[in-house]
Amino acid sequence: MSDSSNSNEQDKGRATVTVMPGKPIQSGQEAGSTADGAYAASRAEMLGVIGFLEAVSTEIDTTLEPNAPNPYLNMSLHLLRSHLEGRTVTASSLVSVAGVPYATAMRKLGDMQAAGLIKQRPRTKSGKSFSLHPSAQLIETWSQLTDRLQRISHQTFGSAATAASGDDYYFGGSYMAARGTIQPPKVLPDPLMLQGGLRILVHGDPTFMVMENLKRQFEQVIGTSISQRAFSIDRLHEEALRNAERDSSRYDLIAVDLPWVGEFVGKGVLLPLDEVLDLDRLDPGDFHTAGWRAAHWGGRPYGVPSQTTPELLFYRKDLFAEAGLDPPRSTGAVLEAARAFHDPRRGRYGIAWNAARGTALGHTFIMTCADFGQPILNMKPIAGGYDADHLDRNDLVPQIDTPRARAAADYLLALMEFSPPDILSMSWYERVRPYAAGTVAMAYGYTLLAPYFELDPASPAHGRTGYLPHPAGPDGAPVAPVGGYVLGIPANLPADRKSAAAEALIAFTSPEAQKLYVLNGSRTAPRYSVGADPEVRRLSPIFEAVDAMSWRDELQFWPRPPVPAISEIIAICGEEIHDMLRGVTAPGEALPRAQARAEEAMRRSQT
Repeated sequence: MSDSSNSNEQDKGRATVTVMPGKPIQSGQEAGSTADGAYAASRAEMLGVIGFLEAVSTEIDTTLEPNAPNPYLNMSLHLLRSHLEGRTVTASSLVSVAGVPYATAMRKLGDMQAAGLIKQRPRTKSGKSFSLHPSAQLIETWSQLTDRLQRISHQTFGSAATAASGDDYYFGGSYMAARGTIQPPKVLPDPLMLQGGLRILVHGDPTFMVMENLKRQFEQVIGTSISQRAFSIDRLHEEALRNAERDSSRYDLIAVDLPWVGEFVGKGVLLPLDEVLDLDRLDPGDFHTAGWRAAHWGGRPYGVPSQTTPELLFYRKDLFAEAGLDPPRSTGAVLEAARAFHDPRRGRYGIAWNAARGTALGHTFIMTCADFGQPILNMKPIAGGYDADHLDRNDLVPQIDTPRARAAADYLLALMEFSPPDILSMSWYERVRPYAAGTVAMAYGYTLLAPYFELDPASPAHGRTGYLPHPAGPDGAPVAPVGGYVLGIPANLPADRKSAAAEALIAFTSPEAQKLYVLNGSRTAPRYSVGADPEVRRLSPIFEAVDAMSWRDELQFWPRPPVPAISEIIAICGEEIHDMLRGVTAPGEALPRAQARAEEAMRRSQT
């Protein structure tokens, strides 16, 4: 269950996000029918074929006499449907659908188990009762059968065009398209033995709310109940620190914003993962490099990427084409385009961005500094930007009052002229809402916010959005600042829960789980394999765009370096720059004030 007492910021931000048609992402909302058409293509297709075969079997059984039931088929259909719909199957429930006498059904069930098609898992510590689950072999076999049956159906009953497209199957087209297909999550061999179930602390964003909606299915995967609490970003930070002060953690897993890693390690919030699991089981090379590196501190991993969501520039391809403008790849081009599209008398504005006071605007400022080639700290230059892998040292100094940071501040001031009138109260979700509604032509936004328009066919931006890394300033290069969360294990988690928490962590961050999140509405894919999956690629151009940015080394986490004082520095920048944008202070006053306050915050963090 999600926490219902989140701050107004979170409540406003999440109220209308849609991950599936008609299904808003809201804290505490249960998932709807698992047969909903907006679910994953592979899962929906398997359920469709299962339903088709069930219906055909019924017709044959009630039409032809004499006939004989097929217990293997009947039990396979029931087992697979229950797995995909998150329902528990016992031996007695499975033999009851076999269609043959009990003793015969038990023998057939034994045959399927001996063939490696069915796995059983203890439901209690005694092992006297157990649940049954399809093996990976059975799932893959049925996935292939689903593909073949669909093609046979198209060739037999479909139009000539449909049948023609199926001809590729014989010439390798189908094989090539399916090579990278990731299958649905598989149940763990043994259920996680956790008193009271698995407890998770997360951020109340679309991806984690997708996890909440899939809770029943993941309870089947791990074999225990799941309780999830969700907070706004600032309250999540507070709760994680408060939890670390308790004698025993209330959570088995916690979501950690990437910039918090250094602070949380220094304050003893997180457990080093190499103490509780074999890192090779995570397949580290499959994660986007920036996301995996950002989970480390002092060379050790303290979390596993659950979301790798860079902030990009969203722009309306159709409007740019009509205006004869190229996609904006520099800050100057952004201003030019914003000026061209800005028409307040018609209710249209050039651009939306994070400008609300505090944390929201602080993030915008430090990432804009990165666009102009200015890291917020004195990090060492390296290929692709700056070295954010070695920040556990005491000689770091903020770099806010610099010429490049001044250029970044001037850019934000210039954006004000072409922004909506309420820009200074826009934060994470509010900046994307007007873009989705068609009242702004461009918006800076994290990929996790793309469901606002990608899953809403009524949005003017639906199917008409292009994705770019942050356009560069005169002294910078294109960069896609990495945001998102890692899942970590609290350092004060009781010893008897650590092993099970590690198994849950592996399950929730696996390629199979990550793909399921995407297919149910998420637009974050921390793993290369998920972004390359054919079914994922068909859902949105955002995955191919992000993968390309990663290969071009534009995906970087140095714009938000995970040093212990970064949260305070971000808040300071968000306050001082907000006063500057309001006209209370001039840039020549705001930047020195932010510099002095940030230096003091760094000194406190280093003592």
